[in-house]
Amino acid sequence: MTLTVGFRLGNDTTSRQVTVLVTEAGVLHRAHGLYGKPARLSTPEPSRTLTNRIPAFKGETPLARPLANLRAYHASYTKKGYARTLIPPTTVRLDVEELPHQDAEPHRELVQAFIGAAPNTPQPLDQAIKEFQITLGLPAKPASIPRAPRDRAIPPRVTAMLRTLASGSPITPAHRLPVGWTVTDQSVRLHVGTMGETLDRQAVVELQAALSAWLHFTKNPAEAVPLHGYEGSHGEDGRMGGRRS
Repeated sequence: MTLTVGFRLGNDTTSRQVTVLVTEAGVLHRAHGLYGKPARLSTPEPSRTLTNRIPAFKGETPLARPLANLRAYHASYTKKGYARTLIPPTTVRLDVEELPHQDAEPHRELVQAFIGAAPNTPQPLDQAIKEFQITLGLPAKPASIPRAPRDRAIPPRVTAMLRTLASGSPITPAHRLPVGWTVTDQSVRLHVGTMGETLDRQAVVELQAALSAWLHFTKNPAEAVPLHGYEGSHGEDGRMGGRRS
């Protein structure tokens, strides 16, 4: 019994197909050829950790590079026009014993068993590889977790105003004007002389948006969004009036 993970792609333009799979021992196998013809097998590619004594490869799992190469072959062949999925990426256990990795001869029986036993269930290559790793009891790459949105940094001036509100003190303009405003920890109030009006939260939100738009507009009027097709002023009913240009 041999656990494998792989895929088979086809190129309808050239009528060629390719099968690529990795075994649990860390050997990558490839077979390619014309549709309907016996495939030609490439020399098996065993993991370099099985054949290389270089210290740089010590500690690396035998499946790390073969699985990386499996991904690379999938991307490479897809770019070359192998756009038809003949066998979706899958993990399947075969009733075939794998040859020792020292044997560099192509293993046709293994490849043929994969082609005959592989299910036709569509799934991403990463999902098939993850299933392969989990079946072997290996740590699998976790699914990507979306990052929590970061709060934008609060400007120092606003931070100082937050401290003022937290202390229970109101925030007022630096210079007293006939038309002014007062912000406390409970409300926002506009006043003209001795007359005033307290705004609810929605009104404050709308006022903030309008003031932000005004600040952007006056900073660089050329970047403001024009009102295409109209020139004129507001009518008595509050709607935009004037004639079309």
